[in-house]
Order: sequence, then structure tokens, then C-alpha cells
Amino acid sequence: MTPEQARRALELFEQALEVPGAERESWLERTELEPEVAREVASLLAADASLEQAVEATSGGASERSGKRVPERVGAYRLLDRLGEGGMSEVYLAVRDDGELERRAAVKLIKRELLSLDLARRFEVERQILASLDHPAIARLYDAGRTPEGVPYFVMELIEGEPIDSYCDRHRLSVAERLRLFREVCQAVAYAHQNLVVHRDLKPANLFVTRDGQPKLLDFGIAKLLNPTLAARDSLPTQSWQRLATPEYASPEQLAGRPITTASDTYSLGVLLFHLLTGSVPHRLAGLPAGELERRVATTEAELPSARL
Repeated sequence: MTPEQARRALELFEQALEVPGAERESWLERTELEPEVAREVASLLAADASLEQAVEATSGGASERSGKRVPERVGAYRLLDRLGEGGMSEVYLAVRDDGELERRAAVKLIKRELLSLDLARRFEVERQILASLDHPAIARLYDAGRTPEGVPYFVMELIEGEPIDSYCDRHRLSVAERLRLFREVCQAVAYAHQNLVVHRDLKPANLFVTRDGQPKLLDFGIAKLLNPTLAARDSLPTQSWQRLATPEYASPEQLAGRPITTASDTYSLGVLLFHLLTGSVPHRLAGLPAGELERRVATTEAELPSARL
């Protein structure tokens, strides 16, 4: 399946979720689809039905279970250590030890105590997005599935490196070297945009640089598929933007809750470049309430990087 077909399948899957279950089959029959796309949409809907049942079964006794209990293995991978966590998920160092292939990887799991159907669907969209992207500066997807308890996970390329800002500083990169590295990041983001994917959370913590100097774009957990047939609406419900973006790097439209386009990533890239060149961000927003964040960014002109230095 081509990236375009995968994107089309995801668009139709998101639309189908809004059609009552009993009417989905006839709705799909009325939609003229290529065979590959039709099979992928049917597969996604079947997986979603199974996912809904698993979420209901898992959350039914959540209050009686420990939300921090983590399985010793998922699929063919044995979990070794926790690498980090975000608002909705945790990432673990893992090794494949099924005798077929030995490989270290990163396993991403939804936090069990936060598991809901909306979050599980967003997790599934992230998996589909990663599966459709093939670029040297974007972390690769290896595998996906659910634990015996029904918690979704996927297995990604293990990126052994450090955030792009600390990499630049530790290696004392010159301005020209920082710009060359930043250009590679821009190429990865442009590739995602060409596949109609907006990342929506570009920041140093999601941009690692490997030991050999290769930048890697991580975490498409709040990425958005640009879908012309749905205009600017995101069919997956979102929580407040504070849960879905980092204020210092978020675009004005993200802060205001307006429709998101590729321009939002472009704004975040500008903040990232400012940070790489000056060691600080254009607007200092830490601790400000949501309304003040929007007002500050919309009405305050940022200093020039040269003035900040």
C-alpha cells in the first residue's frame, strides 16, 4: 500500500467511526474504493471493534488494579527498563528474544490508568501514521499489538542519542553546523507534510540526534492527518490543548484552539531554530494561565535572536 492509499484509508476510517455501527457496511459499499484501501478500512474497523471490547474489559476493574503494573514482555519483546513517559504513555527499552531475531527496540504503551477508547484510537492513528512514513530522520515502526490485558502498544526503532539542543551544546557546534542539522530536521518535517501529516509537537525532547549525528523525529502521538474532505475538523476528540502541546513551542493557532495546518509546524520549527541559536525560546511562558499564554504570543513581539544574545 502506498502512503497515499494509507492516508486515504485513515481518512475513511475516521469518517466511518461517526457512522452508526449497523450502517457502516452499507456506507462503505456506497463509497467507491480501491481494493487495497477497502481492505485496510475494513481491517481498521475490525481492529477498532476489538479495541473497544478490550478497553471496556481493561477499564472495568481499573480502580482495583495497580495502574503502574507493567508486563514483563509484550509480543516477542521483553521489557528491560523504562526510558521515559509523557502525559498519555510510557516508553520502555526492550529486546526481541523469541529466537527469530535479536533486536533492541523501544516499546510505547498507553498508561493503563488513563486507558480509554478515545485515547486508544489516537494511539492507533499514531501507529498508522508511523507505518506510512519512511524517512531516515523519522523513527521507524517495527511492530504493534495489545498486551493480554488489552493495553495497546507499538514497537519502534530505538534511538540512542540525546535531544538536539543538548547535542549541539555538548559538541559545541558552530552556527553553520547547527543550521545544517536543523536543515535535516526541516527535510523530515517537509516529508511528513508531503504525506499530509502535521506533527503538532516539535520540540527538542521529540528531536533526538544519534551518536553519528543523524537527527530523528519522534513521538507522533498528537500528530494530525490533514484531511481535505473533513476540512479542518479533527474527528478524534481531543483534550485541552495543554495536554496536547508544549506551550513554548506551540503555534498561536494551537494556543487559541483554532484549526491546525502545516503552518503550525513551521512556527514550531522557527521556535526550535531560535532555541538552537540563542539557548532560549522567544516567549517565556512557563506558569502562565491559558488565556494569558494566547495573549502574550499574539500581542508581544519576540526579540531578535541577535538581541537575545
